[in-house]
Amino acid sequence: MKTMFDSYPDVVSVEEIQQMLRIGKNAVYQLLKGGAIKSIKVGKRYVVPKKYIIDFLIEK
Repeated sequence: MKTMFDSYPDVVSVEEIQQMLRIGKNAVYQLLKGGAIKSIKVGKRYVVPKKYIIDFLIEK
């Protein structure tokens, strides 16, 4: 069974989220900072398990 975003790694970066959702960098940061997409902050970087992106899309 093919799943959503199979070609992406299990943990994605802001740039990969931009590609996945086809939105700009500022929009991604708004979603992350606002808590719409769960994330983990490592230093100054956000890393996001791919599951959180899928959960965000299903909930919306």
